[in-house]
Amino acid sequence: MNSAGPDIYVNLLAAADPTWWTLAAAITIGVSAGFLAVWLITRHTRTSAVDRAAEMMEVARREAAVATQEIKQHAEEELVAKRAEVNRELDRREIESEVKLREIRAHEESLGLLDYQMEQKAERLARENSAITQARDAIRTLSKSLRKRLEGVSQMDAEEIKRALREEVQLECQDELRAMRHQILDRSEQDLNNEAKRILITAMQRLASKPNNDITATIVQLPSEEMKGRIIGREGRNIKSFEATTGVTLLIDESPQMVLISSFDPVRREIARIALEGLVKDGRIHPASIEEFYARAKEDVELNVQQSGEDALQKLGINGLHPEIIKVLGRLKYRFSYTQNALDHSIEVGFLCSMLASETGLDPNLAKRAGLLHDIGKAVEGDYEGSHASIGAALVKRYGETPIVVNAIAAHHEEVKPETVYAGLVILADTVSAVRPGARAESMTGYIQRLDRLEKLAMSIHGVHQAYAIQAGREVRVVVNPQSVTDEQAHDIAKELRLRIESELQYPSTIKVTVIRESRFTETAT
Repeated sequence: MNSAGPDIYVNLLAAADPTWWTLAAAITIGVSAGFLAVWLITRHTRTSAVDRAAEMMEVARREAAVATQEIKQHAEEELVAKRAEVNRELDRREIESEVKLREIRAHEESLGLLDYQMEQKAERLARENSAITQARDAIRTLSKSLRKRLEGVSQMDAEEIKRALREEVQLECQDELRAMRHQILDRSEQDLNNEAKRILITAMQRLASKPNNDITATIVQLPSEEMKGRIIGREGRNIKSFEATTGVTLLIDESPQMVLISSFDPVRREIARIALEGLVKDGRIHPASIEEFYARAKEDVELNVQQSGEDALQKLGINGLHPEIIKVLGRLKYRFSYTQNALDHSIEVGFLCSMLASETGLDPNLAKRAGLLHDIGKAVEGDYEGSHASIGAALVKRYGETPIVVNAIAAHHEEVKPETVYAGLVILADTVSAVRPGARAESMTGYIQRLDRLEKLAMSIHGVHQAYAIQAGREVRVVVNPQSVTDEQAHDIAKELRLRIESELQYPSTIKVTVIRESRFTETAT
């Protein structure tokens, strides 16, 4: 019965209508097609989701990169601003230190001149004491001889008696003679001082020159604000390359259409100025062009240095200088000493030495040669040790200058002993050129503060009633109360004020202290 069952189903199916077969096949194909369509749709949906997810991740990654770049750029801008602020503060402090150092040096120069004058006065007093001692010894000897002669006066004739009496009168009037001698010496010294003043005033009046101002920064004008960005470059590349090549600091702030070149080396500052102006004019600013224009600017400055040295010689009419000395002399054009241009100062000292030598009967050509070269050591690079006076003397000696010129250069700050009168001329001319009105300027604020400190220092002394700083701070007049201060105390006040000024204040040249003690008695008749 079991084996017959399938055969029955087969037979039934075979006996059935053929449409059943067709329907079964259609159902099978439909199911398969539906499954395939569902699978394709599912696969497409999944692929689209994956692509959208990848696209969203890419967008998110780009947005994160842009945000990161903005944060980085903002941080770099803040860093550049802070660095510029720090550099400006450092520059300001360095300028203040340099000003104080120059004031100290000017004070040292004035002290050196005062020491030289004291030595000259001490030598003169020593000579006078020696002459007085010799005269006293001679008078004593003459007195002894006269006494011996008077012992035998009875054997003398009329002429011998007259001579003996005359010698006796001289001995009795020796005090009057000594006073007369001092009066004559004082009058001679006064005449010499008047003649010296006449010579100095004549030389100073013949000299006419303009004042100079010292600077430690140079301004370069720009055609537009857009040029600042090109100077800075991408991520500061151009400005870093410029500062590294020229050795200066380039300050770029909110000032319209201008940048500031800062450096204490004036030669570097001039080279950087010429190079930057050439770059701005050319328009192509990148590290390679910066090096190219820097090389050109350096050559231009070297040619200018040579020409400046030759122009100085031409002004003074000096011949026969070694070419290396001329080159070093031209560098003084870019050096400053307490707001005074070093080359102009040297030319001025040369003219003063020549005029003083002409007035005193010396060789003006030799004097102007020593005066022109006295500060040449300031232009020598810092690799050499020693003061500028010793360096300059060694330099000119190496290139064949005479011993007179060498000693004048070495002794113009009295670091060595002056051996000739030409060294004294250079010392005098250097001082006149430095302290003449308008030669070395100072700011109005510093000037007022210096006068105020001088008056307050005088008023702090007991017994002082009033104090006035006059003659641009070169003299202070102090009025004391005559009822509480005697003449001796007034003299002590002058000495005390002088000592306090020397120890507590910094000032150029010298300050004269005058203490006035005056009593006035007024009555009115009716």
